[in-house]
Amino acid sequence: MRKIQRLAAVGAMAALTVAAGACSSGQEPATGGQAGESSSPSAGATAPTGAGVTTISQIFGPACSQVPKEGPGSAQGMVDDPVATAASHNPLLTTLTKAVTATNLADTLNSAPALTVFAPDDSAFQALEAKNPGTLNQLTTAPNVASGDSQLAKILKYHVVDHRYDAVGLVQAGTVDTLEGVKIRVGGTAAAPTVDGAPVVCGNIPTKNATVFVIGQVLSPPAS
Repeated sequence: MRKIQRLAAVGAMAALTVAAGACSSGQEPATGGQAGESSSPSAGATAPTGAGVTTISQIFGPACSQVPKEGPGSAQGMVDDPVATAASHNPLLTTLTKAVTATNLADTLNSAPALTVFAPDDSAFQALEAKNPGTLNQLTTAPNVASGDSQLAKILKYHVVDHRYDAVGLVQAGTVDTLEGVKIRVGGTAAAPTVDGAPVVCGNIPTKNATVFVIGQVLSPPAS
């Protein structure tokens, strides 16, 4: 990654860092239920194995009940799709999908062999925007937004790990390396993990090439 950034980009990152650090979706950490099947989320979900690749029975978290029970956006519908495509069908992730599209990162994410994705939900982006109005528009309309070196692309890559983890593996690792080249901290427990302090609101979601953890806060990489 380039170390020298335009002053405008630095200003955007500074604003995002302040806002993201102060915002969260207001949802509680994951509690161990499952989602995506015809029945309601259950506390009796199969325990994650630590192998990285999960199954629908291992999905957990309070926001999982907002995922459709059937169709492309359901847990079953996401299993066979690569991660960017799967996320685009998930009603929790509409703002994230727009950001990925703006940065042209969808093909990169879809073609990767194995990823872990920390996906901020829509309420996380709404909280960020409420704290710092105009931030999202500034990032998504930057002249170089479609560049892999744009400020928005750097933020998104900070949410992606080039290795597949489930909740057990993440908590055991403690820190993981992101595509942005910066480590990210994992805390909590396998039943209620946190990512840089952000709660996992629906975790262990399997897609064709990634395990997804929906989180309640937009993360910001450390300023370089």
